[in-house]
Amino acid sequence: MIKNIIFDFGDIFINLDKQAPLLEMAKFGFTEMTPELDIIFKDYETGLMESDEFVNRLQTIFSNASKEQITKAWNSIILDFPEKRLTFIENLNSENQYRLFLLSNTNDLHIDIVKKSMGLDRFNRFKNCFEMFYLSQEMKMRKPNANIYEYVLHENKLIADETFFVDDTKENTDSASKLGIHCWNLQVGKEDIREILSHL
Repeated sequence: MIKNIIFDFGDIFINLDKQAPLLEMAKFGFTEMTPELDIIFKDYETGLMESDEFVNRLQTIFSNASKEQITKAWNSIILDFPEKRLTFIENLNSENQYRLFLLSNTNDLHIDIVKKSMGLDRFNRFKNCFEMFYLSQEMKMRKPNANIYEYVLHENKLIADETFFVDDTKENTDSASKLGIHCWNLQVGKEDIREILSHL
């Protein structure tokens, strides 16, 4: 019996354009994901560097781009947060049938732009739906590494077999399922988080 639900954030609640930052960075020299860039992105996502250092590191690679251009390109991934999804999670929370958690790979620049695009009132309404609101940059961990799921289970005394996790990235749900967590790899554009009760 499912008692706990862990939700991803991007492309589950808020819409993303995951190709946008790459297309925007292509305007000032990005051609492919290099090992160096991969390390920088993951270090930033796990809180191992501050936003200023992150932008500065990218500027040393893309020296013809301004800090503003780099920040704008990075944040171009963030789109809209449909009201129907906010209403859905508020209703699910008010029913008090499941313990609800959020677990997101994200970073300070993206969270800042999410707050601005949603508005603080809507962002706080969303955040208040969850017992815990876990962000990778604050946890110093990221999905799909097993330790992030183990941490959430342990800290909240959750039993894996009673826990359901939804994420749009198959690598993340595959990793969680190995720990005995029930998972739904949501197909963006074909499925919507409001259908979750039919997957439990």
